[in-house]
Amino acid sequence: MRPMQTTISPHPHRLTATGSGRSAHPEAGVVLAFIARWLGGAIQPQPRPRRTPHLRDIVTIRQHLLGTIADCVTTVPALRLRRQIEQARSPQELWLLRNDAFQIIAQRHSQHVAAERIDALRQLFEDWLDPKQLARIR
Repeated sequence: MRPMQTTISPHPHRLTATGSGRSAHPEAGVVLAFIARWLGGAIQPQPRPRRTPHLRDIVTIRQHLLGTIADCVTTVPALRLRRQIEQARSPQELWLLRNDAFQIIAQRHSQHVAAERIDALRQLFEDWLDPKQLARIR
């Protein structure tokens, strides 16, 4: 196998490679990959802008989430979750606590009851989260 040779051409932005069996323009693959990523991003729909939540929006979500665990607050984890819900400052923080709520409800009742309660909260989060995050619990 011969070593790769590079020659200087009058066009400084072009390199000529010879001797290795590779393309004469090794940067072509990089350029094509860039164009593919750029076109892929241009075709994908842009997420709709989210509005800024007001305190009343957060309070509403907080009250509904607390309502889902209202009959389960006799254990230490449930009391801890209640405090986390009360301290959450955004719909995103409250959405992340739904898994803990599911666990507590499932321990007290069943997974079916927990899934129904958590799924009922989805509509409260529709304006605040990306729709991909709003999957139902199965």
